[in-house]
Amino acid sequence: MTDKFTHIPAAYEIVSLEYIDEIKSQAALLRHRKTGARIAVLANDDENKTFNIGFRTPPKDSTGVAHIMEHSVLCGSEKFPAKDPFVELAKGSLNTFLNAMTYPDKTVYPIASCNDTDFQNLMHVYLDAVFHPNIYIHDEIFRQEGWHYELTDKDAPLIYNGVVYNEMKGAFSAPEQILYRKITDTLFPDTIYSVESGGDPDVIPQLTYAQFLDFHRKYYHPSNSYIYLYGNMDVAEKLAFIDEAYLCQFDNTQVDSAIAKQAPFTHTSVTRGEYPIGNDDREDNAAYMAYSWVVGDSLDAKLCLGFQILEYALMEAPGAPLKQALLDKDFGEDIYGMFETSLIQPYLSIIIKNINEEDRDEIVQVIQTELEKLADGGLNHKTLEGALNYYEFKSREGDFGRWPKGLMYGLQLMDSWLYDDNKPFVHLKFQAVYDELREGLSKGYFEDLIRHYMIDNTHCSVYLLCPSKGLAARKEQALADQLAEYKASLSEEELEQLIAATEELKQYQSEPSPKEILEMIPLLTIDDIRKEAEPIYNKVLSEEGIAILQHEIETNRIAYVDLLFDISHIDAEEVPYLGILTEVLGNMNTDHYTYQELTDEVNLYTGGLRTAVNIYGLQSSDIYKPRFEMSGKVLYSKVPKMFELFEDILLHTHFDDEKRLKEILNQLKSRLEMGFMSNGHSTAVNRAMSYFNQGSWYKELVEGIAFYQFLCAILKDYDTRKTEIIHKLQTIGQKIFRKAYLMADMTVDHEGMQICTKPLVSFAGKLYTAPMSAVDCAVKTIGTCPRHNEAFITSGMVQYNACVGNFGGSGMAYSGSMNVLKNVLGNEYLWNNVRVKGGAYGCMCGFAPSGNGYFTSYRDPNLAKTYDIYANAADYVRSLALDDRELTKYIIGAVGAIDLPMTASMKGNRSLAAFLGERSFEQIQKNRDELLATTVDDLRGLSKAVASVIEAGHICVVGSESKITEEKDRFEYVAQLTQ
Repeated sequence: MTDKFTHIPAAYEIVSLEYIDEIKSQAALLRHRKTGARIAVLANDDENKTFNIGFRTPPKDSTGVAHIMEHSVLCGSEKFPAKDPFVELAKGSLNTFLNAMTYPDKTVYPIASCNDTDFQNLMHVYLDAVFHPNIYIHDEIFRQEGWHYELTDKDAPLIYNGVVYNEMKGAFSAPEQILYRKITDTLFPDTIYSVESGGDPDVIPQLTYAQFLDFHRKYYHPSNSYIYLYGNMDVAEKLAFIDEAYLCQFDNTQVDSAIAKQAPFTHTSVTRGEYPIGNDDREDNAAYMAYSWVVGDSLDAKLCLGFQILEYALMEAPGAPLKQALLDKDFGEDIYGMFETSLIQPYLSIIIKNINEEDRDEIVQVIQTELEKLADGGLNHKTLEGALNYYEFKSREGDFGRWPKGLMYGLQLMDSWLYDDNKPFVHLKFQAVYDELREGLSKGYFEDLIRHYMIDNTHCSVYLLCPSKGLAARKEQALADQLAEYKASLSEEELEQLIAATEELKQYQSEPSPKEILEMIPLLTIDDIRKEAEPIYNKVLSEEGIAILQHEIETNRIAYVDLLFDISHIDAEEVPYLGILTEVLGNMNTDHYTYQELTDEVNLYTGGLRTAVNIYGLQSSDIYKPRFEMSGKVLYSKVPKMFELFEDILLHTHFDDEKRLKEILNQLKSRLEMGFMSNGHSTAVNRAMSYFNQGSWYKELVEGIAFYQFLCAILKDYDTRKTEIIHKLQTIGQKIFRKAYLMADMTVDHEGMQICTKPLVSFAGKLYTAPMSAVDCAVKTIGTCPRHNEAFITSGMVQYNACVGNFGGSGMAYSGSMNVLKNVLGNEYLWNNVRVKGGAYGCMCGFAPSGNGYFTSYRDPNLAKTYDIYANAADYVRSLALDDRELTKYIIGAVGAIDLPMTASMKGNRSLAAFLGERSFEQIQKNRDELLATTVDDLRGLSKAVASVIEAGHICVVGSESKITEEKDRFEYVAQLTQ
């Protein structure tokens, strides 16, 4: 591997070279001689290559300049002057990751691709974007991405608009997000962490174009940069390109981007703030509290990992002592911890949701008393050992799902590199740290952490976030009044100038980049694309009457096991209890363990167990396969133990602990509310799908708005319904966990299958066997949502607008060309109209083999305008005009979206979904062939499918009261989203 660094260009000097066994990479730290640019390289055999360039970008205020810059530099550059190269790359590359992120103290621009030519193209566009952006030529970029006054005529109201402005209005809608921002404000009041790098909507309009440009001039320089390369590549070639095309054009300069630490406090900071709730929302038991401590230095790998383990043991594990002490006193309905390392001084927070404001001091006392007990020897060392095992398993497995491994290592690397030029790799060399922590278990290391960093640490804060009815409406009215007052102060000439500026921006946004400009962005050819679809790894087996589906894949001696139980026979009124069952299994006492002991066993012997209800759709809108799943991952040597745990959890759980059950239900309610606020677009889409699709209604009943409403109802009347709930959980479990309903899904190699077979057979022999009536065994029909076209009001200021339907009734069959259509609509039509012109942060659409299609927006300031855009989508497709290069671009991008690299477990999950969805490899290959052979006429022909989806008229909005009230006639039903 060292040969990767034997021919490094002379423009660089090697600062250090080492092999990191934990991630099987040769690690090099380099310095660019002329500019001082820092370069870190992880060379290995991973074909999913990653590049990242980051800058220290310390903000001095909450105007969001760093965030607006992150958006803006990707809107055209010197060598690639198209208006939106980022979207052009999204349309037509094989990227496995393409994005940019703003942190409190840095901005990063990562890309990843398995194709070397594509990787080079992406790197080229990104480097030109950060060093030579068109922001100096077009102030429209700043106005579009940041903020601008919008006035369409003299009689219209004056408003603010802008992509980041609207994004942050959405971000500031969720109380959790407000709380997290206030934590850093209270802990670091004299540093950059006291301001909002993403931008506070109240402050963003204070940013001027001149200040915006000054920010780029100051910080976007090679001398302030951190460049990262990962994967199997010609390192010398990439470094030569980076130098010759970019770095050599600059001289070394002193960039004052130093990040100062906060001086320690002499006493606890105690402050209070407010968040908006609806007029019908409760005010009692609705406050949030954060108790937070600054913890050492982010360069201390042992301390950071140690606190990650400690936070889990204190706050996250079922029965965690600090959490349980608060629950036992009836403080909070959801309590969790948070350890944040992506800033120079890490911090630990305890978050307590749904308390009364007057309980603050008593809560602090409970926490302090419990910490004293724990520091004096009250920590459960088996819990700590289990947590160590769990996190080490995750570290060694290196499975980040759909996120490229190189991306995640690169972001982790910045947690130290940003604060010490010579220490990029400290958090990647984890084995010695785990060994030290294990040794410290018996020497009081974790107790010392509690004593030193929590009990005796005065650098801490207590922040209370209290509900305020009408706050959102008052803020909205105050802003409207402020803008109206400003408008009234303008002369006729100034009003005309504002109207003209609004029109000029819309004109700029409406004019496409010339063809010759677009063609400057490099593009692969169809020949660069693999013609064959990813294989399906399905082997159907049977062992003593047990249905088995094996995915024979190399897994590095880890068994990925999924036990699927058919739940088609569960009555409609019982279906919501399945959502509860997924949460209580593994979190309550069993015959052999308390729930605390059970968690320790799971963590000590496995890589984690989980339960879920999944709905597998077929190529028909009306047919679906619901399954209750218990899954786990484990080293081959521990497979028998995992099946013992499966048995204990599924067959021997004690549901009759009424207090514990209520704790779980309260936490579940809280987590659902958080999910609604962060994923309003998917919440709205699935709800709208449930109006006509039984599978979506099933999903609604176990995890959506319908399930949330069911949960609220039983919690409201818990004391009278608890016996019924316990009985339901017991009887439903006895109906489900039977050999006749079981299919075992195994992602293992041949040896792994042999290892798993015996414990599987033993487990299956212990499943329930009591006779069931013919009625109980019969497949049930659950119908669809009884309501249609709903709007759900939140305390936020943005919308999530969904429109869905099924195109099967129009005579259209699913085709691989629909992947290309999704790319065209999502990255061209919707992007330009909903995001660029409309100001929404996100917009997307999709079409499934079942015939279901959807359109949705994310953090959207509009409602009616967005639905008008959806309504015109079919006309856009019908008149679509693309030349050969444009068509090729959309085909390549569509392939890139489905050809993401997969881990062994992901390959297994994909194969399982194909099996239950009855999609053969031949069908998948046929769809891929259709995709690659797509013509413009094919796309135009799909306008009928688009029209069918839109004209079905199934809509659902999650959004602000003001916008929903304005458009109330669109909806059959309007209600508050949360209770």
